[in-house]
This record gives sequence, C-alpha cells and structure tokens, in this order.
Amino acid sequence: MFCYQCEETINGTGCTNGGACGKKEDVAVLQDKLIYALKGYAFCNMKAREKNVDDKTFGPFVMEALFATLTNVNFDEDYFKKSIADTIARRDAVCHKVCGNAGCSAALSGASKKMADAATISLDQLMAKNPADVSVLATENVDVRSLRETLVYGLKGLAAYGIHACILGSENEEIYKFIEKALVSTFDDTLSVDQMVGLLLECGSNGVTVMAMLDAANTGAYGNPAPTAVKTGVGKNPGILISGHDLKDLEMLLEQTKGTGVDVYTHGEMLPAHAYPAFQKYTNLVGNYGNAWWQQKDEFEKFNGPILMTTNCLVPPKESYANRLFTTNMVGFSDKKTGLKLKNIPVKDGKKDFSEIIALAKKCPAPTPLEDGTVTTGFAHNATLSVADKVIDAVKGGQIKKFVVMAGCDGRHKERVYYTEFAQALPKDTVILTAGCAKYRYNKLDLGDIGGIPRVLDAGQCNDCYSLVVIALELAKAFGLENVNDLPVVYNIAWYEQKACLVLLALLSLNVQNIVLGPVLPACVSPNVLDVLIKTFNISKNSDVDADMKRLITI
Repeated sequence: MFCYQCEETINGTGCTNGGACGKKEDVAVLQDKLIYALKGYAFCNMKAREKNVDDKTFGPFVMEALFATLTNVNFDEDYFKKSIADTIARRDAVCHKVCGNAGCSAALSGASKKMADAATISLDQLMAKNPADVSVLATENVDVRSLRETLVYGLKGLAAYGIHACILGSENEEIYKFIEKALVSTFDDTLSVDQMVGLLLECGSNGVTVMAMLDAANTGAYGNPAPTAVKTGVGKNPGILISGHDLKDLEMLLEQTKGTGVDVYTHGEMLPAHAYPAFQKYTNLVGNYGNAWWQQKDEFEKFNGPILMTTNCLVPPKESYANRLFTTNMVGFSDKKTGLKLKNIPVKDGKKDFSEIIALAKKCPAPTPLEDGTVTTGFAHNATLSVADKVIDAVKGGQIKKFVVMAGCDGRHKERVYYTEFAQALPKDTVILTAGCAKYRYNKLDLGDIGGIPRVLDAGQCNDCYSLVVIALELAKAFGLENVNDLPVVYNIAWYEQKACLVLLALLSLNVQNIVLGPVLPACVSPNVLDVLIKTFNISKNSDVDADMKRLITI
C-alpha cells in the first residue's frame, strides 16, 4: 500500500505498512481498487451522457463511494468489496446502454490504454490485479502524480459535502458532470500542467458551489443558525452521543428519543447543530460532550452510553466501548483479527430505526462528566452579517484591527498546541473566524469580546467555511473593495484530511492570497507543484507563534 492523503502520513511521505489512521493494508488496497473502478465507470457514463442514456444515479453513488475512502470513514473490507462489485455492475450496465455490449468500441472511443482497462476490466480481474498497478505510485511522474492525487482528494471533499446536500434533497447535475470529468482526467496523459492546475481550481470552484448548496439545504431544513451557548456538562439521564456531520441523522435520532428518558449529546463536528432553530425545540438535546475527533477513545469510554457515528472521523475503537458504538451511512469498521464488526444502521425509504440504540442507552449509566460550562457557536454568515454595521464600525474605529481565519481540522500531533498558543497570543483587537473541529484548540479559552463582538466567531462545521467566504466577500463589498485580499483578514489554517483539501482549493479558486497552512504541508504536493502555488497564491507553511504573529498580525 501507499497512502499520503492525510496530514498524519508517516514521516511526511506516505504510509506503507498500514495507515497512521488505523487503516489496514487490505482495506487500503481495496480503496485504491474502488477509485480505479470509479474512473472506469465515470468514463463509460461520460460516453453514455453524450447519447443521453447515462446512469441518472451516477452522482449520489459515486459521491458516497468517494466519501467512504476519505480518512477515518470506513475500515471495513466487506463494504469496499461490495462497493467495487456494485461499481463494476453499474459500469457495465451503462456501457451496455451505449452500444449493447459491455466494453464495446463505441464506449471505448477516445480511451487511453489505462482508461480502456478501467472501463472493461472484470470484477475478478480487478480483485486479482497487482495493487501496485492501481496505487498512487502507478503514476510515475511525481508532479503529474501530485496534481492528479490532489484532484482526487479534492473530489473526496466535494463528495463528502455533496452527499449531505443530496440527503436533504439538494442536487446539482453540473457537480456530477465535473466529478465525472475530473475522474476521467486522471488517466489523460495529454494534459499539460496548466490544464491540470486548471482542473484543481475548477474543483475548488465546484467546492464553493457545493458548500453553498449544503448551506442552503441545512438552513432550508433547520433555519438559520443563531449564536448559542451550548452546555458542556452532563445530566442524570442515560445518553446517546452522536458524532460526525449529518444533521438529518440527528433530527431522526431526536424524534425517536423524545419522551424516552434518554438524552442526546453532540460530539465533535456536531456541536454547531445546537445553533439551528429546528433543533432547539428538542429538550432531549442537552449539550455537547467532549472535544475534537482524535480524543474519542478516552471520551467515548467515559460517555458510558451508546455512540452513533454518522460520518468521519472514526478512530478504530477500543474493546471497552466497541459493543456500544454504532455506525450509519458510509461509515464502517471491522477487524478480522479480533472478529469485531461495528453494527451499521441502514436507511430504508429515507428513514432509519434507532430503536436498538435507544434500548441499549436505557440500560447504561449516565455519562461521566468531562467538564461543566458552555461553549458558543452559531456565527454563520446570516448571524454575523446581521451585525455587519457593528463590525464595520469597530473596524473603522480601530477597535478591530484584524480578522484571523483559523478554520480547518484538528489532529492529535502535539505540534498542534501551536494553534492554542497562537490564539492566546493574538492582540485583543483581533477576531478569530473559525469553522471545523480546529476550533476545539481555542473555542473554550476566555478571549473576551470587542464591544460585544466575541473574539471567537464559530461559523460551524468544516463545510461552513463557506460562511467565512460569504462574510469576507460581504465585508469587502461594504468597504468598497474590489479585491477580498485588501481586507484586514489573514489566514492561518489547519488541515488534516481531504475535506480540508477541498476548502483550500475553494479559497484558491476565489484567488485568496497569502494563506498560511499547517501543521505541515500536504505530502501529496510535490516541490514543483508547491512552487506553482507559492508563485501564484503565496501559500506558505506556518512556523512558530512569534514569527507568524509578526508576519500575519503586526505587519
């Protein structure tokens, strides 16, 4: 195996003997083969689209499959074996529509040798195929490999956000067409570097679109988030902990736990759900338990009750709580050595039955307290822009000198204390704009406010980075600026996985300059590709708090 899609990749180069995330080699190989099969499916569907006989379920299926390969989503061999088989079957069905015979010349028109193989290979042949032939390293040119894999990682982020919007009934055929085109492009040896960079920026532009779609879907279903103080303590009732990102799952769980005596707590990226008006009517939604994803082994054990993982980020569980850890959607885990396989709650006709989880919760003791206080969330674009005049006056009056975008992902490496120390060192005339689980490094610090404006404005989940973009664009308009880079806004962003890759590409597509990225630069970005990003966008890596304070804040 070879995997370098996340920030924790071994030695900053690549995981080769199992993933740092806990992914086994067998699962890594199956994920590579699934991506390979999806490329063949995309090519055949593109040909079918030309004749208007394409698979109309292509988009949701491919998005879910791509999402499953994202870091810390699925560790289950059986899931990927089934996904590969389903992909091959769908590919052959759509190919048959083109010319009545899978693998026919009409479907293969214009295909390279590699693409022809991906478009015709049988299931048995793919499963027997040498893993090296479908791995990241199958592309020998380092720079081409870098551009192709960065694009694939952007697609994984695009799929993650897109599938959430799809679950809420929001789809965009143009997004599906781009995913199709982008997958096919990774087998096109005729593309120039400029064309491949163009595809990355196009992926980022589609990222802006899909985040806007998800924002509209979430607010359309649950209302506009409003600033909300969320309790971090615990009650005396037994509880269910819900983690991940899927708000529809939270809604169904809250409905089914009403009147049962079981409380529901959010964890990790589900914290922002408390700010949506539709969820505030549920008295059984009592608070947020714990912190960012990487602390779950300790926090899940202490929660005492069942946990529902709706999306990433799942860490291979400890035996002590594995029997009360459930998954849903594309999340999964199994371990051949121990025989452990987490139970997945399926969807049937758009609904899920959580009765087994609720029954288990009733037998469990209440959660063990971790802390007792509040944390504030809900500063999405609608809430923040509702006080735009107040913000603008504070900027013009000199009370606010800089906005610091510190969005992104958290992670377990000790170097990430940098973000806590950076937040603490910021002058009192700066405001942090954040989204994603990176906020757990500083959202519980007492940083005060500026004229009633909190110094940490939490817009929500990682996909709510869109809100930060909207806020910046609207502020630029209010100040009469044509270029968002002329705003008193600086970017010190933490990344971990592929959704953060998409957010970065989205910012670049908007020509946002001077982004500082950390705690390390993505291993998938080769030196030559990095040089292009530096020359075009002045991207740089973070260094230490004092040095970054000087170049970002006191310049």
